[in-house]
Amino acid sequence: MTVDISNFIIATPLPISDTNPISLDLIGWRALIECPSVISMLPDGSLQMTAPTLGASSKSVHRTRCEWKEPGYWLFASAADHWCRQEMRLTKVNSLQKVVIGQIHVQGSERPPVKVFWNKGKITMGFRSSYLQDDPVNSTVLENVPLGALFKINIHANSTGAVSVSASCNGIKSTSAIMRLDNTWDTKTLAFHGGVYNQIDYSDTTDPEDASICVISDLSITHS
Repeated sequence: MTVDISNFIIATPLPISDTNPISLDLIGWRALIECPSVISMLPDGSLQMTAPTLGASSKSVHRTRCEWKEPGYWLFASAADHWCRQEMRLTKVNSLQKVVIGQIHVQGSERPPVKVFWNKGKITMGFRSSYLQDDPVNSTVLENVPLGALFKINIHANSTGAVSVSASCNGIKSTSAIMRLDNTWDTKTLAFHGGVYNQIDYSDTTDPEDASICVISDLSITHS
């Protein structure tokens, strides 16, 4: 099955230009044509996304990403159920061995309600029950997810603010507890993101070979 990101926004680890070091975002079909060094369609229809640790980033952070992003935002109350289903494998991970692979992003903030990580061979998550909460509550969703192994992650939220994350790998499946968002999220606009977002800051001494690479073999986003 071909992973269709033609209408998604792709956040790349490449600069806007030689004179503007801020990371380049562009629509999926253009990214596939213009940025083959970091995003490409493999012969089987899978999508490969590459984020060198040393690269371009947004103004607010010194961390690189190669992420797909929904092209529009939504409210929790806009649909009964919101689902992000992603099947993928990590073929390379940065030297810290930690990368964001999915999230519910909140517009205009770096404090999302849900982030899902591959973290040293485990799928973990961070959860903020309140928009006003500085630090997330972290938990493990699934252990024993080796580098190179195919795995699935599902992020689910409903209109009443119930959130859960499930993951499966090598025939083993696990689901987080059902967590509750408070009413501070009711008016916040949100979007699913996925791919690879390095959780290590780059510096002048960063190894140019350090990077995270994922291959996404199935991707489904629904709001219904």
